[in-house]
Amino acid sequence: MFSITLCPSTPLTRRVQGARSGHKPAEVLNERNRSLKLFSWKLILSVAVIIAATIYILPTINPGIWPHKKINLGLDLQGGMHLVLEVETEKAVESTIERISNDLKGILRTKHISFAAIERTEETKISVALQGQENIDGFEKILDKEFRELRILSRTRDNDLLKISMDLPDEATDSIKKLAAAQALETIRNRIDQFGVSEPDIRMQGENRILIQLPGVTDTQRAKELIGKTALLEFKLLDESREPELALSEGVPPGSEILYEIREDAQTKRVVKRPYLVKKGALLTGSYLTDASVQIDSQYNEPYVSIDFDKKGARIFENITEENVKKRLAIVLDNKVYSAPVIQEKISGGHARITGSFTTEDARDLAIILRAGALPAPVKMLEERTVGPSLGTDSINKGLLSMWVGGLLVLLFMAFYYKWSGVVADIALMFNIVIIAGTLAAFQATLTLPGIAGIILTIGMAVDANVLVFERIREEMFLGKTPRAAIDAGYERATLTILDSNITTLIAGLVLFQFGTGPVKGFAVTLSIGIISSVFTVLVMSRIIFDYFLYYRKIKKLSL
Repeated sequence: MFSITLCPSTPLTRRVQGARSGHKPAEVLNERNRSLKLFSWKLILSVAVIIAATIYILPTINPGIWPHKKINLGLDLQGGMHLVLEVETEKAVESTIERISNDLKGILRTKHISFAAIERTEETKISVALQGQENIDGFEKILDKEFRELRILSRTRDNDLLKISMDLPDEATDSIKKLAAAQALETIRNRIDQFGVSEPDIRMQGENRILIQLPGVTDTQRAKELIGKTALLEFKLLDESREPELALSEGVPPGSEILYEIREDAQTKRVVKRPYLVKKGALLTGSYLTDASVQIDSQYNEPYVSIDFDKKGARIFENITEENVKKRLAIVLDNKVYSAPVIQEKISGGHARITGSFTTEDARDLAIILRAGALPAPVKMLEERTVGPSLGTDSINKGLLSMWVGGLLVLLFMAFYYKWSGVVADIALMFNIVIIAGTLAAFQATLTLPGIAGIILTIGMAVDANVLVFERIREEMFLGKTPRAAIDAGYERATLTILDSNITTLIAGLVLFQFGTGPVKGFAVTLSIGIISSVFTVLVMSRIIFDYFLYYRKIKKLSL
């Protein structure tokens, strides 16, 4: 009698076992190859993400290592300015009424229609007085054709003298106010962008207030002057009919006004005010400017601001200089005379210069203001707060301390409760923090104190996802499955739950970012980035570590 004993390790035994289980050896091999191929791609992707995140983090750790920007810190972390401005929208309405009044005078003069008086009354009303039926009829035609937007409030007639009071309708007034607030916001934003503030927060607050947060700004006075200056640039002829001192003592002639040139002596620091008698009507305004830049005068080696006009502005400026040769033209900014040169000849090409006792910084700020455009109405400072760098540093230290303490407790708990599988979760969690920091640096997002709170919350959420996976794996192991089968089934069953819970939280974070204020936005940014990062580290990175031990170390038992 002969007996044949088959060893468990023989190929025949493996073929018999494969046949009994319903799987062919080739199918098993193909499945293993697919798993290894998927593992390789996941590994390459994970390594690439970690390397990229590390590269972006390096400048924050050591600014000299890599020529990239650091993580931007918010106002509460690095200090800076907090301002609340109120746009005086009523002034915009008054300016519109003044412009309409001047346009009306100009058209009447062009049409040779005489008028007794046209003046602005009660700030937002226009009063017109005309005498003679011919003048009244001509005025009525012009009013119906050119100024239909005006509302007639009262109309009184005494023989051949007609007095009319007009203003703008309520709808037009409201529209001017809203437009002035919106334009002021855009103008201030343009000025701050050219000033070079990183990640400013500028937004409307109510109907006519603007909230401004400027992280990292230390020269607060310069910033306030840059933001709050109306920057209404006007070119006006001097009234040379009498001396300014005589006008101050005897009275200013009708149609003229006294404006001052204010200069500071560089040596004595004394401020000198020089009066000018200037005609009220502006021949040209800064609305035609296309560019303003700082130049250095080669003769006196002093900075000045060179300005360029568009085609229409260049044509107007050429006509002004041609018609007023040998007269003095005052360059006025916010009712302050910067210079009043004598026009020597016609100036073509649309170029002009603003000279004065400028420092290079003053000239640069003036150029920024002129390029950004004039504010449609003055702004008033309602609230001003300065956050010192020391307070920001203290906030960072306390925020980082809370993050380290919270993170350490989570790491210890996971390692104690889930053993070596918990250590795998801890490694994925550390990768998660690196990815969050790298993403903040890559997209130049601003990290705020609430943002640090969002990172701490993300740490807990990332661990929560690992707990779901581990508990699913435990359930599969209790059913008697092998480590590989238990891990496959555990991740497969937990994935949908993890995605479902994190996607709903991500939607909430995006809504907070869209509609929230500054601190809420900071929280929403880190929360949203953290959710995406935690899902990636849990479902991809931690799975890679498990697959490594399954395929390459061939573990037979899970430490879970």
